[in-house]
Amino acid sequence: MPRQGIRGEKHDKGIEGEQNLKTEMENRKNIVVLFGGASSEYEVSLQSAYAVICNMDRKKYHPVTVGITREGQWFYFTGETDKIQNDTWCNAADCVPAVLSPDRTNHHLMVCRAQSVPESIPVDAVFPVLHGRNGEDGTIQGIAELAGIPLVGCGTLSSALCMDKDRAHRLAERSGVRVPRAMVLTDNTAVNKACAFAETIGFPVFVKPVKAGSSFGVTKVKDMKNLAPAVALAFNYDNRVILEEAIEGFEVGCAVCGRDQLTVGEVDEIELYGAGDSSGFFDYTEKYTLKTSEIHVPARIPKEKAREIQETAKRIYRALDCAGFARVDLFLTPEGEIVFNEVNTIPGFTEHSRYPGMMRAAGYGFAEVLDRIIGQAFL
Repeated sequence: MPRQGIRGEKHDKGIEGEQNLKTEMENRKNIVVLFGGASSEYEVSLQSAYAVICNMDRKKYHPVTVGITREGQWFYFTGETDKIQNDTWCNAADCVPAVLSPDRTNHHLMVCRAQSVPESIPVDAVFPVLHGRNGEDGTIQGIAELAGIPLVGCGTLSSALCMDKDRAHRLAERSGVRVPRAMVLTDNTAVNKACAFAETIGFPVFVKPVKAGSSFGVTKVKDMKNLAPAVALAFNYDNRVILEEAIEGFEVGCAVCGRDQLTVGEVDEIELYGAGDSSGFFDYTEKYTLKTSEIHVPARIPKEKAREIQETAKRIYRALDCAGFARVDLFLTPEGEIVFNEVNTIPGFTEHSRYPGMMRAAGYGFAEVLDRIIGQAFL
């Protein structure tokens, strides 16, 4: 069937120009952009997806927008892009139930209108702009790989590994990178084990769900009386909880892009002021409001140390089988030692997010980075 075009696009340069435009439109690749998701990071995904859709090169790609509700319903969305940003996208006028076909010989999005034969939209690649569980953890990536559809970003294995803080740390450590001392709880009743571990390494300790993003369920615990409530909170987000030693120093990040040949952005630095409402770490509120923190890019560190951080980020990226793009987060101690924190395989992707900011500081504009990331799916 003919490829779907963008409604409202006009071109008035004569017959030849119209023919060229028609050819250009027909040759564009259909990119299914998935947004929303059954995740606590639903709202963040809407903002990232809005930026991706607005900055996608329309001469090369046509975004086929598919929203996933908090309950996990899939809809082909045909409304104005602004409705994604302000979370009014899910309505009867703009949405039709849809599903990706798992048939490896026929890459299509099946659109299921009421009382009619399902429509079929060709799919050239899937771009999950989803954060957290049920989107960044390998689940969506597995659907695309099962169907044999090119995938923008990290694959099933790397997505699952990076979401799992315990396994990611083990692999990073095996690659020669220091990781925080940690232990994993699988039972909310095992608070005694948590207390014994905290006594051994000393306070403060971080209590985190093993698989969650945007610091949901994460607590910096400064004394024993607050340890059990922090463990209980983390178990609300996952069935495994990890306790980690607090690393002195500050957090730095590195944006990585590519498969075999890797491109890295400038290293950034998170400065916490230690006042106001900040909980003493870069939590969900700070990530999206910067009330008592600031992000410096490039980081205020020697160039030699920045290069070391970039090389460490690339080593971790490869150790965790990443591809396409990811943000590697680390700590830098007062002694200059680099310690692994985590990898975000689908980091925040608005024009003001850390990943685009690091790439921009290295000389790569937002649209250029997006074009590189999408293009790698077809290599």
